[in-house]
Amino acid sequence: MRVVFDANVVVAGVCWQGDGWLCLIRMARRQAFAYGTVATLEETRETAVRVIRERQPTHNASARLDWYLDNVRRVEPSPLGKRRSRDERDDPYLAAALAASAQVLVTYDHDLLELGKPFGIPIVRPARFLAMLHPG
Repeated sequence: MRVVFDANVVVAGVCWQGDGWLCLIRMARRQAFAYGTVATLEETRETAVRVIRERQPTHNASARLDWYLDNVRRVEPSPLGKRRSRDERDDPYLAAALAASAQVLVTYDHDLLELGKPFGIPIVRPARFLAMLHPG
């Protein structure tokens, strides 16, 4: 499945063992193929480095982050025309999802979630994404 993970999902995955981590596991198992742009990956890296420094997880979160950044597929952002989200920092994720022909955008961000299905791309929480991979 082609997917764009918002920075908050990746940070959760590299720092903790919850649904964000399970999303990265699905990526490692090639059940999900993650895409990002220079802008989304830079935000992901900056946010994760800050959280790792602040929270100091007991495991090697930096190695998880490096793995993700090495394995995410890069795309050039698609033009959106006008601002789509209430938070302008969310539009690059929409542009990445559109460029990647993503089947889903995964986030914890309420501003993105309330958009529903822009451009026909569902925006869902990690738990819903995991259920989409293994229905039933």
